[in-house]
Amino acid sequence: MSNKPGDSDADERTPLVNGGPSGSPSHHIIPNGNHGTAKAFFFDSRHTPGLESDNLAIRSLVYTWHIAKVTILSNYTNILLPMVPIGIIAGAMGWDPTAVFVINFFAIIPLAAVLSFATEEISIKLGETLGGLLNATFGNAVELIVSIVALKDGQIEVVQSSMLGSILSNLLLVMGMCFFFGGLVHRGESGAGSEQVFSSAVAQATCSLMTLSSASLVIPAALYGVLDQNGSDDKNQSILVLSRGTAIILLILYVMYLVFQLRTHSNLFDAEGQTADDEEPEEPSMGPIASAGVLVVTTILVAICADYLVGSIDHIVESANISKAFIGLILIPIVGNAAEHVTAVVVALRDKMDLAMGVAIGSSIQIALLVTPFLVMVGWAIGQPMTLRFETFETVAFAVSVLVVTYTVQDGRSNYLEGAMLLGLYIIIAVAFFATPSGALDKSGA
Repeated sequence: MSNKPGDSDADERTPLVNGGPSGSPSHHIIPNGNHGTAKAFFFDSRHTPGLESDNLAIRSLVYTWHIAKVTILSNYTNILLPMVPIGIIAGAMGWDPTAVFVINFFAIIPLAAVLSFATEEISIKLGETLGGLLNATFGNAVELIVSIVALKDGQIEVVQSSMLGSILSNLLLVMGMCFFFGGLVHRGESGAGSEQVFSSAVAQATCSLMTLSSASLVIPAALYGVLDQNGSDDKNQSILVLSRGTAIILLILYVMYLVFQLRTHSNLFDAEGQTADDEEPEEPSMGPIASAGVLVVTTILVAICADYLVGSIDHIVESANISKAFIGLILIPIVGNAAEHVTAVVVALRDKMDLAMGVAIGSSIQIALLVTPFLVMVGWAIGQPMTLRFETFETVAFAVSVLVVTYTVQDGRSNYLEGAMLLGLYIIIAVAFFATPSGALDKSGA
């Protein structure tokens, strides 16, 4: 699943970080001549001339460049990395809010890809299940950071929409693209079509959890409707208490799900037959400490760009007449999940559907049972009334999506027609929120 450009062995990593003698000889063939050396220095992701230098200062500087080079060359979306300093400058100097929003929107896309790459580097040594869990966790880091910044700013509608949008983009957009493109490539011959296969037991278990999470949104919406109809003055407080209690229960259920997945029933989540026996095991391109450093730096940059992005939302809503629900439901999830989407589709094209389903459904489960309840707790801690009472239309869209996905995956088989159905539903929901006037979905009295 890794999208890094190449593998490396132990001699390609610095002894300063990963141990080993500083003067260990290189086993790489270094191109002859200054031209070949310069090309290797700037574009060879497997080796950088100078890593074997006896000078500690030179070796440290070269290794720092090597890590930066490997990171930059890890994904095509990193061509947008220049947007990061431009977006920070634009926000700091008070440029036009529309320009600030657009620049930081595109700046977060490569940062999300870098987060995904660094996480994969760490997870290679952890095994497939635990590594997949780590990938899903940091795959949602962008949405979590953006949501915390928005929650601190009082943008509760944006937070709720981005959480719901992340779930829908994984269930409908990502899974739909996996089914559609994977189904087209592996459709078989005309008149003798074939389908891709994945574990129906895992799909059913996770869809049951998604149904539970949809119930956790339907119940607060239904209770609020009843209290509002009866003219209760304490309806907001009642919903707040219900949401915080429900959030605690969902967090407990997520911990039980982890025990179920990683310990007691880990055999159900093993992707049988998804990896060839003759495939060589992947080797990380950089050590765990270097990967952790990339994660920390990238997370800080995401937080800065997210702060400027959220700060310009109000102006975008007023000037472009776009609802906050559309920004949170469609735009922010696209930014945060871009690299994850590509990974899942590539895996599906290779007919590794269990892995693709793990990316799509696993991420959705984590957002529904961990991230959203966690944000309710964060709102409680900082004094923001973050609840699980989503707007009625959002709740209905979510419930219908979970229902359609459940019927689609229950047989453990997929084809391009089912993928087209999921994509069609996602586009319908996106058009519905785009056509909704700004402010029309604001919760009165909330």
